[in-house]
Amino acid sequence: MENMRQAIARRRRVDLIFHVLGAICTSVGIVTIALLLGFLIVKGANRISWEFFSSYPSRFPHKSGILPALVGSGLVMFVTSLLAIPIGIAAAIFLDEYAPRNWFSSLIELNITNLAGVPSIIYGLMALGVVVYWMGLGRSIAAAGITLALLILPIVITATREALRSIPREIREAAMAQGATRWQMVRHHLLPYSLSGIATGVIIALSRAIGETAPLITIGALSFIAFLPPAPIQSQPPFLSFEWLSSPFTVLPIQVFNWVSRPQPAFHEVAAAAAVVLIVFTLLLNSTAMILRKRARSRISW
Repeated sequence: MENMRQAIARRRRVDLIFHVLGAICTSVGIVTIALLLGFLIVKGANRISWEFFSSYPSRFPHKSGILPALVGSGLVMFVTSLLAIPIGIAAAIFLDEYAPRNWFSSLIELNITNLAGVPSIIYGLMALGVVVYWMGLGRSIAAAGITLALLILPIVITATREALRSIPREIREAAMAQGATRWQMVRHHLLPYSLSGIATGVIIALSRAIGETAPLITIGALSFIAFLPPAPIQSQPPFLSFEWLSSPFTVLPIQVFNWVSRPQPAFHEVAAAAAVVLIVFTLLLNSTAMILRKRARSRISW
């Protein structure tokens, strides 16, 4: 009995030590992020205004704005979402619910897991040879969207598969026992129940994509641009235009890199303001994921 008490006391001490170490590590991370955000806000807050959002970059810091980078980021992320989300979710459903369990499926799953950890510059080099030159898309918004879609596709597939696997096997068996086809079971049961996990994974993947710089620089994104892509919606028939897909572009991370690389301190303030906008946008995406997850869970009754 005495030995058991000593063992329990020892385990409690070890548990307390790990608890304290975890709290210290968490506090260090939170304080570091807070200091970095505070530094950026203090340095760039006075530059954030309506003119900053609606102006083009300039060689004069007080006239510089982020309008082309903001529009470029939005269009690139639109193309990325349009490609990565449906393909990633469909691939995850096929691998989890339809693909036979054999060595080939295991090989595909292993490669998807490995691709999620490949450095982003590798995707940029691949896209430069395949998308830009072989497919002939050039240094365009379409090429950037395809590049980032390939980058986050393994993340979307992995997150969707984990969300599907969290659904109890009994729900699948009950649906099939009632005569539902496999697709009806997926559509009416698995997808609604796993929607919160899928949405969280997708938005986290998009949050990573919006901050990527290396692959876009590799495929030839501009670091300074003083014009906007053609508008997708026209006032004359056929009203829709796809010329913007072949337009040169820049995005917020590249614009920040351009200003930071300049020696004038005033440009560093502009870069800090653009970095704050990018961080706020990323936080909004993650907050959206949390809200969607909460609402999706509240609608589900097991």
